[in-house]
Amino acid sequence: MPAGVSWPRYLKMLGSSILAMFAGAEVVHRYYRPDLSIPEIPPKPGELKTELLGLKSKVQTHNSEKH
Repeated sequence: MPAGVSWPRYLKMLGSSILAMFAGAEVVHRYYRPDLSIPEIPPKPGELKTELLGLKSKVQTHNSEKH
């Protein structure tokens, strides 16, 4: 057995690790509440709430200053 651990102890640690991983994923999923709906028509640029609009405007102003 790895690291000299008995099978029952190894299986307990494995099970608790998997349960902790699933619990953490569930907490994050419930906290952020992702939008899992699929729109009929793809959204136009800037309509998605997931886009970094602040970063986008900074990049546009930075590009306009270069020209």
